[in-house]
Amino acid sequence: MDGTAWRRYAVYYAPRPWTALARFGAAWLGRDAESGAPAADAAWGGPLADRRAFTAGAARYGFHATLKAPFRLARGEDAAGLDAAVRTLAAAAPAFPLPELRLEPLGPFLALTLGAPCAPLDALAAACVAELDRFRAPPSAEELDRRRAAGLSAAQDAHLRRWGYPFVFDAFRFHLTLTDRLPPERQEAVAAALAPALAPALAEAARVEDLCLFGEGRDGLFQVVARHPLAGSCSDAAGRAPIASRGSGTAGTAGSRRPPSW
Repeated sequence: MDGTAWRRYAVYYAPRPWTALARFGAAWLGRDAESGAPAADAAWGGPLADRRAFTAGAARYGFHATLKAPFRLARGEDAAGLDAAVRTLAAAAPAFPLPELRLEPLGPFLALTLGAPCAPLDALAAACVAELDRFRAPPSAEELDRRRAAGLSAAQDAHLRRWGYPFVFDAFRFHLTLTDRLPPERQEAVAAALAPALAPALAEAARVEDLCLFGEGRDGLFQVVARHPLAGSCSDAAGRAPIASRGSGTAGTAGSRRPPSW
């Protein structure tokens, strides 16, 4: 795995690329996070015609839900070791279905969120935060200031100082971001226009089947670097082979931490 190509890393949920949800996400954001290539530009009319103006930030990160937020590698750690640790973590966790996804405002953004709690997801996200933290370099003062500018609770600020991100553990909320910041009246119009286009993707049950290691390229765009199937997740019914890690070479051995119990 070539670690020189990526400025930062993150561990995300990203639906498998042949699913309706992944195809929708790539078409909506205008880029395929799996390959990093631009997606075919579908025609979006009405309130969605200028979507590029209010999805540019979301498109930079690709269609995803955060499990461990972007971080620079800590001194003494390398990309191969991180990749191996993500693989080890994935091997210890079962695949599972997600509750129904719904389109709703998340503060000033529109996102897909869960319609019900999901204990396996909470456990997986917590494991990603804790078990992979030795790979994370501390955030800079500028990064801390930027996070705090949004307004954090005392508990969230404590998470930020300890884990580099405020929305972990008790503050974690699964979401697939669809827009940048929008005023409330614009949110309403965009959501109403977007709902019919989303319906086919939401009709297909979503599953968490992989841990995806994303990298941020020199151009500031994130894409999938490696996709590690969760235990028991293999070829789909159509006979597609499991998706292997991208890049050449053999990853290093995983860290000495024991994987969590599931």
